[in-house]
Amino acid sequence: MFDEVRLPARLAFGSTGGIERRTEVVELASGHERRSTPWAMGRRRYLIGAGLRSLDDMAALTAFFEARQGRLRGFRFKDFADFKSCMLSGEVTPYDQVIGTGGGDLKLFSLVKAYGDMVRPIVKPVAETVCVAVDGVETHSFSVDGASGQVTLSEAPPAGAVVTAGFLFDTPVRFDTDRLEVTLESFEAGRMAAVPLKEIRGA
Repeated sequence: MFDEVRLPARLAFGSTGGIERRTEVVELASGHERRSTPWAMGRRRYLIGAGLRSLDDMAALTAFFEARQGRLRGFRFKDFADFKSCMLSGEVTPYDQVIGTGGGDLKLFSLVKAYGDMVRPIVKPVAETVCVAVDGVETHSFSVDGASGQVTLSEAPPAGAVVTAGFLFDTPVRFDTDRLEVTLESFEAGRMAAVPLKEIRGA
């Protein structure tokens, strides 16, 4: 279950987070190692709420948590360290990421972001920010599904034509706890224990 709603940005200020990977290491009797991973992609994790002091902001986060029913329902999260198809200091252009190559009758393409050789599916783009180019020429003849990250061109690009795109995007997450803890420090201020979020795959 997923709600197409973004956590309000002010509730994420002071958040921490990063990428988690799973690596299995087997050390042999010789001292050599065998390393493998069951994960094709890393998973993002975050901690939010620890920087909140306003009782109103804590109440807003509590209401958001209740609306998601704790861990049950996913939602959108703007990762301020990774939310653009380009560098964070740059401006989005329709040439940022290669999303496919024309096959003659292919109109449907999925948004992705490359991290070196690793390619991450982008399933929660900010639809109104998506821009597309075919063989280096920007086009406005397309539609975007903001809930899946799929782009449909009005006309199929010719075989071999490179399709590129630029966009802003959110990370699909869920709360990784069913409990919130708030400490009242004064009549107008309090303190909230950090609330964990976990990226959802296949949202």
